[in-house]
Amino acid sequence: MILIAGTVRVAAGGLDKVRDAMETVLSATRAEDGCIQYAYARDVLDPDLMHVSELWRDMDALKAHGAATHMKIWGSAMREAGVVERDLKWYEVGEGTPL
Repeated sequence: MILIAGTVRVAAGGLDKVRDAMETVLSATRAEDGCIQYAYARDVLDPDLMHVSELWRDMDALKAHGAATHMKIWGSAMREAGVVERDLKWYEVGEGTPL
């Protein structure tokens, strides 16, 4: 499995501008073949910082996700939000064990 984790910082108020686009991309992505988890979370103390968490079955599913039409639309929305910094990393992981 492929885990993507990290943060995206946008210009002040940027996440408010793209709320509708965010809901659309979350719904569309969660319906993709190979998507196990896909989530964004706004930082409680920093409203312009978004935490990203994704889990994919394999690299082929992640590559298909990157080529999806809704990701092109999301890219435009993020440019509107004014991305200031992006710190995303991917990791190859195995099955997790419940705590």
